[in-house]
Amino acid sequence: MAGNPLDPLQALSAALAVPADSKEQAELLAALRESLEAHPSPIPILCTTLIRTVSGAGESLLKRWVLDLLHFAICRSSLSLEVRSQLATQSVDTLASLLNDPSVRTVKVVIQCLTTVYPLLFRILCSNRTQRQQWDLLSQCKTRILDFARSSTTNTGVKLSAIKFVQKVILLQTRGISDPRLQNKNDPNIANVPVDHPFISASALEAEGMKLLESVITMLYTSQEPDILTAIVNSWSTLIKQRPSLVHLVVSSLTSWTPVSLAGQPASAIKSVEKSIRILLVHISRGPHGSAFGAQINEALAVQAQRMERASAEEKARKAAVAAAATEATRKRPPPAVPPEEQTDPKRLKAEVDSAAANSAAFLAAFDFTTLPIELVTDLIVANLQAFSEPALLNLVQTYRQSRGLPSVPPAKPPQPPDSVARIEGTPVSDTIVGAETVKEEPVDPLKMDIDEEEVEYEPDKLNLELSGEEAVANEDIIPVDIPDDLPFDLSDFKLPSPKDLSADERIALMRGAAARIWDGAEDLRHATSATGSQTASDMWMLLIVRMITRAVVLPKPSGSLQNEAGSTDAADTQLTALYSRQDALRQTLCDYIMNDFPARLRLAITWMNEEWYNDRIRSSADPNWRPNYESWLNQLVSTYQTILEGKVDGKPDNKDKAFSRFLLDLPDVPSDVLDMLRDLSVEAEKMHVGFTTLRDFVLERPSLRAEALRVLLDLTTHPDSVTRRAAINTVRRWVPGAEPLDSMIRDFALQVLRRLQKRPSQEGKGSNGQANGEAEDDNMEDGQLPPEELIQTPYLSDDIQLPAEKSHVLQHVELLFALSVKIPEFLDEIFASYSQMDVSVQEAIQSLITALVKSLGSNNGKLLTLMRTCPRGSESLALRVLTIFTEHGRPSSQLVALVKGLISERDLDARFLIPIIAEMDKSDILRYLPRVVSILNGQPEPKNLVRSVFSSVVTTPPQTFGSVTSNLPRVRQSELLTPAELMVLLHEAEKEIGLKSAIEAIGICFSMTDVFRSEILAVVMQQIVDEPVLPVLFLRTVIQAVTTYKSLVPFVSTTLLSRLITKKIWQNPHLWEGFIRCAKAIAPASFGALLQLPKEQLRELVDKQPSLKSGLRDYVTKKAGNKARVAGFLDIFGDDDNMPSSASSPATPVDAVMAAMPA
Repeated sequence: MAGNPLDPLQALSAALAVPADSKEQAELLAALRESLEAHPSPIPILCTTLIRTVSGAGESLLKRWVLDLLHFAICRSSLSLEVRSQLATQSVDTLASLLNDPSVRTVKVVIQCLTTVYPLLFRILCSNRTQRQQWDLLSQCKTRILDFARSSTTNTGVKLSAIKFVQKVILLQTRGISDPRLQNKNDPNIANVPVDHPFISASALEAEGMKLLESVITMLYTSQEPDILTAIVNSWSTLIKQRPSLVHLVVSSLTSWTPVSLAGQPASAIKSVEKSIRILLVHISRGPHGSAFGAQINEALAVQAQRMERASAEEKARKAAVAAAATEATRKRPPPAVPPEEQTDPKRLKAEVDSAAANSAAFLAAFDFTTLPIELVTDLIVANLQAFSEPALLNLVQTYRQSRGLPSVPPAKPPQPPDSVARIEGTPVSDTIVGAETVKEEPVDPLKMDIDEEEVEYEPDKLNLELSGEEAVANEDIIPVDIPDDLPFDLSDFKLPSPKDLSADERIALMRGAAARIWDGAEDLRHATSATGSQTASDMWMLLIVRMITRAVVLPKPSGSLQNEAGSTDAADTQLTALYSRQDALRQTLCDYIMNDFPARLRLAITWMNEEWYNDRIRSSADPNWRPNYESWLNQLVSTYQTILEGKVDGKPDNKDKAFSRFLLDLPDVPSDVLDMLRDLSVEAEKMHVGFTTLRDFVLERPSLRAEALRVLLDLTTHPDSVTRRAAINTVRRWVPGAEPLDSMIRDFALQVLRRLQKRPSQEGKGSNGQANGEAEDDNMEDGQLPPEELIQTPYLSDDIQLPAEKSHVLQHVELLFALSVKIPEFLDEIFASYSQMDVSVQEAIQSLITALVKSLGSNNGKLLTLMRTCPRGSESLALRVLTIFTEHGRPSSQLVALVKGLISERDLDARFLIPIIAEMDKSDILRYLPRVVSILNGQPEPKNLVRSVFSSVVTTPPQTFGSVTSNLPRVRQSELLTPAELMVLLHEAEKEIGLKSAIEAIGICFSMTDVFRSEILAVVMQQIVDEPVLPVLFLRTVIQAVTTYKSLVPFVSTTLLSRLITKKIWQNPHLWEGFIRCAKAIAPASFGALLQLPKEQLRELVDKQPSLKSGLRDYVTKKAGNKARVAGFLDIFGDDDNMPSSASSPATPVDAVMAAMPA
């Protein structure tokens, strides 16, 4: 069975087709249950459909089977938590009503179901703040079951189930383990209740839970039922495991317990309770909490052992005393001393027998039969019963009942012959029926009759008498007083007289009169049937009027001799048209009556449509010319209903009115026009409730329409209107995962719609040789691409997505898949795989739309982290977007930082992956990866802003007292962040890795951060770089920019920096020498003192390149008036030839170009 599951619908239909409560039905249901236990996925659909049928139904095999299946599905099946929670939500109303069922077994199973339903719904309602009605219903169920547990008259089985429910409530309404490392996600408790929950009060529930625990402890001390005590003790093992804070209360209750309340109970029952308590105490002592209560438990176990030994000794002594008394009575009885001649005396023999019987009775009265084995007692009972004949046994029973004052049972009579036989033999008929069992006549529901069998006779007069209560009077008038004895009873040749042939006008008048009586008396009939709780009268009227309209018509058949005559044919057509017109008028009358109060006359509408459908089938099979009426009048009802909706205020129906949905659901056949109408209703905001409710019920309760109705709902998930689209998505997402086959159909649809966004093979170049090259084109298609003919299409999506794509159009394609991905993260694989095959505009829309999905999944979602590490080629930008979403409003986790670092080292990814997480790295990693981040600068504003934000996050702001001695420096993450000087030095040292242009732009960003890179910081930077053995190319450019920005740095540069550069023979590096010259010009005349330290050849080169410096230097030398020979040498260099052209040199490398662009 497990390897070959049954079709649930076929198996259930087969079980319902056989006689109810039969052995065959039991076998079929048992086989179906076995199959469902092995393959439980169809259980939710079956339970949702069948659970509605058991409420208010009498006791039956099917009812017991449905409740047992629901109990298995909720409590013991392997279904997911979400599926079981949904099933609990759908069945709680029915379970609440069944708590008042007269069957003890039903109530017991319902309580067992609610024991699991309560925590499932509690978990949902903690996060759902709108289902106040469901919480109230759950509270009512809890109150009712608590009454069962407290009542002394409750059945033992029901009470045991109620005790288990109470223990579950105590677990739920007390606080769980506070240590988050030991918390169990599958252990709901009041800690899950939000503080601001509108209708669930955690404090009130906790107080109630403690009171329930106190009542259970009180029951432990006062109950006189051993089974109840054993159930309480056994349930506490879970309590001490999941609620360690209550262990002390449990231990103190158990150690103080004594069997005082069990006085008078059998010793074996008391011993059983004692053993249960002893086992639990030993279990606690060996558990993690045993050390704290070890001494108390050991002391209680020692006292209990003594008590049990004492009770055992007393029981043995009692049994020994009983046995000794019986033996003594037998030993004291004198042996019979009867002479041989008196042994045959009957009187003496009777006296001896009576004496022996008295002694035996005394012995048996004192004997404890509980000491005998069960098998021996059974054998003794059977042997004693067989010792008596049936009459003797009946006499003994009668004597016993009379001695007890009980009414005697009349002796059974042999079966009586039939009336005819009794009458022939001279036995009065009245005597033969005395004592016979009265057979109760059950009313027959006409709607449940087989409509093929004409069992309902057309007798309106009799029917009126029955409905008016005058049947008895009428019967008295027609029954003769004296019936002859020789009246013949052979009815084999009896025939009913032919019905009266009515004219067309009489038939119409009769039909209109019947319809009018129903119309006028409907209100009175409704009150009468509601008062009696029966629908028999209204059902009979409905069936009668519907069949009169649908079946009471005979099409005229032309005679064979006149079939070829044109006149006869025209006459027949005219007659047929008139007949159809009369029938349509009657149907229109019925339609008007129904639509005048559709919710109240729903059953009549359903009966009418079922009769029309069946009548069309039987008439069409017999007469090919029959005009079908079902679809036309169904469309008439539907269109009339739509007209009524449009006539209401704002065209808005009552959301609580499910009459129209129920009507469509009970139709025997649903045309495609009805599904189109439901589609139209679903897209109108005021009427969408009717459309979506009906489509959902079709999917759940009409398997034959499941595919069509589900496809309409799936199409609506791509509707351009967001309200309609989200309503459709909320409707279908509840079936994912687990609700097969709906789950697979929804998944396939969502993935096919996603693939519509992928690039398609180009249709250009396909000419006459297109078919010949078909296989080659398939081979050249990229992975993930689909041929156009395989793409799914809906009425709300264009054939081809227009590029560049609009975000709203992309959202129509992906919103369903995004909603499902919250439940099934595996869909993220499909999203990433398809992303690489999408157009750039579509990718940009996906990056924007996926924000809500990523936030709902969270940064700790395992599937998202895995995809970021293993994202397919071409989907790196989507992975980067996910990373950005994780970090845009908070710090990334250490797990995320490690993932990105590993990803960067394994794959050549964009440096933008580093930007969100670089601030969380340690200093060594920042120094390693920062040049890669800076390299993204390309002169555009966006990269520039990103790098600026990175600098702000990885550089600590120096204190205002920087440069002075202080002990109050900031200590927060200083060891992990860069100082401004370290950043500036890094940009110069890594200029080749970064690129000169990107490095220049990055240095410019630093200069723009004036609150960080102040003059003293730049002085430190220049001092640190100038001491390096190899100077960076951009160093002198930075120096020029520094002195241009901060004039206070000119003295430092002119007196210290330039002198250091001269000592390092700066002229040996042409690029740096060019920068030196420009720097000297920028700070002149402050630089003149340092320039005079240059060798004459380099000084001559300098003034040749910058002639504007000659006059200044000449004046500076003249004013100094030092060594005349040295002054003369300088004057020779600074001659009057200011116009001498400088040596021309054009930049030959990018570095030269950079130097040429430096400010003069």
